[in-house]
Amino acid sequence: MTRIDENFDYIKINLASPDRIKSWTKNPLRNDPNIGKVTKSETINYRTFKPEMGGLFCERIFGPMKSWECHCGKYKRIRQQILICERCGVEVTEARVRRHRMGYIKLETPVAHIWYIKGFPSYISLILGIKRRKLNEIIYFNEINFRNFDNNLLDLLKTIYGNKKPKMGTELIFDLLKGLNLKKTVEECREAYTTASEETQKTLVKRIRILENFIATNSDPTWMLLSIIPVLPPGLRPMVQLEGGRFATSDLNELYRRVINRNNRLKRFFNIYAPEIIIRNEKRMLQEAVDALIDNGRREKKAVGLNNRPLKSLSDILSGKQGRFRQNLLGKRVDYSGRSVIIVGPELKLNQCGLPYEMACELFQPFIIQRLLKLGHASNMKTAKHLINEKDIRVLDALKVVLTGFPVFLNRAPTLHRLGIQAFEPIIVNGRAIKLHPLVCPAFNADFDGDQMAIHVPLSITAQVESYLLMLGPNNFISPATGEPIVLPSQDMVLGAHYLTLQHQPHLPGNFNYFSNLEDVTLAYNCDKLKLHSAIWLRFNGEIQGKDTGSKIKTIHFPDHSTLEIYQDKQIRFNKKGEKISQYILTTPGRVLFNQLLYSIETNT
Repeated sequence: MTRIDENFDYIKINLASPDRIKSWTKNPLRNDPNIGKVTKSETINYRTFKPEMGGLFCERIFGPMKSWECHCGKYKRIRQQILICERCGVEVTEARVRRHRMGYIKLETPVAHIWYIKGFPSYISLILGIKRRKLNEIIYFNEINFRNFDNNLLDLLKTIYGNKKPKMGTELIFDLLKGLNLKKTVEECREAYTTASEETQKTLVKRIRILENFIATNSDPTWMLLSIIPVLPPGLRPMVQLEGGRFATSDLNELYRRVINRNNRLKRFFNIYAPEIIIRNEKRMLQEAVDALIDNGRREKKAVGLNNRPLKSLSDILSGKQGRFRQNLLGKRVDYSGRSVIIVGPELKLNQCGLPYEMACELFQPFIIQRLLKLGHASNMKTAKHLINEKDIRVLDALKVVLTGFPVFLNRAPTLHRLGIQAFEPIIVNGRAIKLHPLVCPAFNADFDGDQMAIHVPLSITAQVESYLLMLGPNNFISPATGEPIVLPSQDMVLGAHYLTLQHQPHLPGNFNYFSNLEDVTLAYNCDKLKLHSAIWLRFNGEIQGKDTGSKIKTIHFPDHSTLEIYQDKQIRFNKKGEKISQYILTTPGRVLFNQLLYSIETNT
């Protein structure tokens, strides 16, 4: 493989030519053009447990099994310089080279890449203008019958073309792709576009795009057919000895073995001039073996191993959630992080989250140890760790000090937008579940039916400052996509507020009693003299905002020349000068409690 030490901005994936595949196996210490060529399907010798030369684990191709030790045993110690054993031809170097050195298999006939046959769209069929079904019939030698040909027609063809054999299978596809003039074909497609039907125009557009991509990348369409197959390094397809002398091996070794066996058998048939029908059948079997190696999942009949289990092909290793990209390259393990189930914490503030004590001790262990050493509760790190494991009360005090002003990140997969990861101030809670305020759930698209969230600790001061300024929960209450508020009450919050502020109901204890202040209402409710929805008259000297309460029901005149105006939901008393003396509003204890709660929140913030 080519090693690049310089910095780069992007990676471009392109079709690999046969020469480029062979260049992956080159060794600067060897001048042999066939180095890297795998010719045998054997893996190891089961008597000596050493790799077979020329096989899938060959030490001459991939490097030594043991560091600084050759195959024959002539060299068995570390050398100042890398050399090649004169007897067995194995390079004396480190065994780790077997994780990146590649080999190749030279095929006796070109084989189509299954991605370009059965993909959507099928690139080979689009480029050649052949229907997918017809292309499959050509490649897999289906429905070939010479008995329907007229003998006179065969004699005429012999007269014109001589003894040339007719091309079939991938050899025919190879010749068609090789004889394709890309620029001329693009021009012809553009000319045909103006007079074509709507359905044909869509096909022509796809064909033009593919051909232009081949021109732009300077690629040859024949590279979609494989004449050389790269062989992965043996370190990536290991073979491990189990108890009892048995071996466990990667599925790739079995798939490579099938390709090599069928390729060698086809070569032998060519040498003995076997009948054409036998050669065609062997070519089809070789095509199926390569299909199974590249993408076993797309085949109608999958290649299976023991217990009829489908073998894991190269595409299966790369694709999916458990594939090489998402599992190993993108899904890295992160230190100072944890994961747990989330539960509702309505008592929390919007900028807070409940962090389990055990998880907090593990995440903030270095900071706790530093605090314990500073306060003199522990003389060394070992003693401090012992205090943490024993759940000493001094650890909890140190943890609370550490968590003061120390934010954490909460993330719920999949992180589809910016609000999928936010910062919160941790609060120590009992149990093993992370507590989350219900109003921040819509941003995470989370609910409390078993969802899990990951927690991350920002270590640097810069990261902590940015988390407060940019990612704190209350700062993310507007959706960046729509500009609408995303922190909105819903479900039981709306239902509870609605029930608490319902209008008064008849036949309840304490209906239409008079109260001079809020404390008297709260006291009467706590003493069970009132219900939440009892109608009460409450003295209120402030301004009444909202809709007009309507016309007066009646006016009462008192002997001191004062008057009482009675409305549907309020009573106002004026003195003889027309000045307001007192005012009572019709409300319920539930509304009193609701407004007291809002007032306390407003004053505290």
